[in-house]
Amino acid sequence: MSPAGSEEETEQSGLSEAGGRPAQDQPAAHHDGHRDRLRERFAAAGADALADYELLELILFRTIPRRDVKPIAKALIARFGSLAEVLNAPRRRLTEIAGVKDAVALDLSIVAAINQRAMRSAVRRREVLSSWAAVLDYCTAAMAHESREQFRILFLDKKNALIADEVQGTGTVDHTPVYPREVVRRALELSATAIILVHNHPSGDPTPSRADIEMTRTIADVARPLGIEVHDHIIIGKAGHASLKGLRLL
Repeated sequence: MSPAGSEEETEQSGLSEAGGRPAQDQPAAHHDGHRDRLRERFAAAGADALADYELLELILFRTIPRRDVKPIAKALIARFGSLAEVLNAPRRRLTEIAGVKDAVALDLSIVAAINQRAMRSAVRRREVLSSWAAVLDYCTAAMAHESREQFRILFLDKKNALIADEVQGTGTVDHTPVYPREVVRRALELSATAIILVHNHPSGDPTPSRADIEMTRTIADVARPLGIEVHDHIIIGKAGHASLKGLRLL
């Protein structure tokens, strides 16, 4: 007879006392059937055939092997608002959801990191100005869900190919210090002939502030005599993005 309190150990080992069969056979079989059907739908019709919470289930299947993860996936979407915000949420906040342990939170963060790395690779392989949508997608994935402002610079060569993508500073929820001469100095170190400035508004509203406009114009004025062009300053928010060039503010 097992000692009292060993039920959790039995479930984790996946074996019952009788005959070594999987513990909780009926629930496991039910969940396995759901998991198989969901995987088959994805394989046959792709991601568009699945709701966001179902895609999240596919990730959770691997970290939570013996539990119905649909309620967990739905709770995550409800708490954070969207699949993107779930993947980019701080790990400590993810673990506030019942059933989400450290390993699950880490897996979700890994998926977000892979997504960002893939998008950055796509940008690196192209002439930036002719693949503007890919640039915006990458910047949005990298910055839209940050809780503090980040100031990022994309450094370009004379063919407008990406040389480097660097976060120059991280500030508070509504301010990041930017030093125009340091921006230009770094561009000269990398032999960049053009730059794209990017920062996020954690509030979600990408509308440029007066300080954003003035800072952009100062950098452009310092860079221009040295043969460095400021192509644009993009502000990223959860609700979209704003381009100072597109708004005729640069």
